[in-house]
Amino acid sequence: MTAHPELRLGEAVLTAGSTPVSHGPTTSGDRTSPGWSPWRTVIGFGVVSLAADMVYEGARSVYGPLLASLGASALIVGLITGAGEAAALVLRLVSGPLADRTRRYWTLTIVGYALTAVCVPLLAVTPRLGAAGLVLAGLLIVAERLGKAVRSPAKSALLAEAAGAVGMGRGMGVHKALDQVGAFAGPLLLAALAAAAGGLLWPGLAALAVPGALAMVMLVVIRRRTEPVRPPGAADGHRTERGTIAPPTSLPASFVWFAVACALCTAGLMTFGLIGFHLAQTDVVPAAGVPLLYAVAMAAAAAAALATGTAYDRIGARVLLVLPVLVAVVPPLAFTTGLAVAAAGVVVWGAALGVQDSTVKAFVADLVPRQRRATAYGIFAAVQGAGALVGGVTAGTLYESSLTWLLVAVAAAQAVAILILVPVLARPHAR
Repeated sequence: MTAHPELRLGEAVLTAGSTPVSHGPTTSGDRTSPGWSPWRTVIGFGVVSLAADMVYEGARSVYGPLLASLGASALIVGLITGAGEAAALVLRLVSGPLADRTRRYWTLTIVGYALTAVCVPLLAVTPRLGAAGLVLAGLLIVAERLGKAVRSPAKSALLAEAAGAVGMGRGMGVHKALDQVGAFAGPLLLAALAAAAGGLLWPGLAALAVPGALAMVMLVVIRRRTEPVRPPGAADGHRTERGTIAPPTSLPASFVWFAVACALCTAGLMTFGLIGFHLAQTDVVPAAGVPLLYAVAMAAAAAAALATGTAYDRIGARVLLVLPVLVAVVPPLAFTTGLAVAAAGVVVWGAALGVQDSTVKAFVADLVPRQRRATAYGIFAAVQGAGALVGGVTAGTLYESSLTWLLVAVAAAQAVAILILVPVLARPHAR
């Protein structure tokens, strides 16, 4: 019988489709793996995400005001941010299978983070380029999201392998909480630097080069501490212990239906670019204050990730029914002109984002075979990306024409999502 490919992370030496078979440092000839525990691996990835999130979440917190200052309309803001999210999701349809096929998980992870670390600080030059600034800003925003597409399936597969050894929901939740510390700190840094610069955004964007560099350094350290030891006869990192390539395993139909339901949730969840545009254009908060609300949303995302991740391990996947409810509540709150209500909408938006980026990923990892996780994450993200693009353009259009119809459209999409989720989450595979 052909063995499945090995994926080794520190002390957890796991064979796809099985339980842990070894703990402690591993050796191959003269080479010794330093051997990090699964928890140290989860936390290590969390620290990388913390630094990287300071970069791209800090920038995302001011995309709306930045694009508006460069002459963008609400439709253009919705189109650029929606296209960026679509790029971050749809292109994983390529990067996910590529990671599983080539086993180059670390290479793709590093390249993806490098794109983010370079593109975001370059946004600082766009206000100085006149009419070309808006074009360059749009390209850089999409390119930064392309970096997310390149790294995410590979990184998620590596992370899921470690998280599975400590509790999938809790492991993903702890990683997301650390991730959100950076997502909280980045916008605060942007807000402080914008206030110090008299409302100018470019100094803060330039300063994000520092955490970007730190993320890259930390990523290299983690790779050195958790680098897989290849089994005999697998010099290319793609072969199994017996030297034969493992055949692909099909993905279950329940995974497809779950992806469709989550795409509806993604379509209904407004991009913060559009929310920030509304807050600044209606004078709910000044442009320099938008990152502060974004920081609050990131704190809410961390809390929601930990809470739903823990609940997922205890009561199962039905906890995910909270997601479409949260999504439906966001527009009637966020698109008001009162600060308190709008802030509540931003908090709910953050909570929905936290569930999407942690507990949803935990369920995907439990739905599919281990050796197909990167592929599954890529396909899942592609379906979500289609929802993000449709949702971004639709939201931008309806925002300018009729807020009432925007609320109706989001509520209807979430009702359909619930109808799909109920039978999927009730099946035996839902732990």
